[in-house]
Amino acid sequence: MAATDPALTALAQGWCALSLLHGRIEGHIERALQTGHELSVREYSLLDVLSRQHDGEGGHLQMKQVADAVVLSQSATTRLVTRLEDRGLLERYLCPTDRRGIYTNVTDAGLELLEEARPTNDRALREALDEAAKDPELASLVRVVETLKAPAAA
Repeated sequence: MAATDPALTALAQGWCALSLLHGRIEGHIERALQTGHELSVREYSLLDVLSRQHDGEGGHLQMKQVADAVVLSQSATTRLVTRLEDRGLLERYLCPTDRRGIYTNVTDAGLELLEEARPTNDRALREALDEAAKDPELASLVRVVETLKAPAAA
């Protein structure tokens, strides 16, 4: 039997703890958003990302950028956009300067739902982090998450 490298074992344990924390947080937020607003975490994230777009230079995101922001494949992002468009929360239109480009904007109904759901999302995140902080294996990760700052826009 081969000896296991302790550094790799610690790395694997760290990854498992991070994955566990993510799963707990996402599950808690998912239940809160579904119950209160009939939104999934991915739908909320997509509305949030798209609501931050603006007109002008660099104001609109390409579908690949949107997919990266919501951590989905481009095809899954397209299906998600279609679902929200069918609900009247998003709309698509052709880029006025490049007819090959398609923009996706949040409708007024989508912005309203996003604003209603934001406190639910924030509260559920706080609750999930507070609960995870009670677990000795996750407490240090919770402290790291609480001190992280948003990455600068590219």
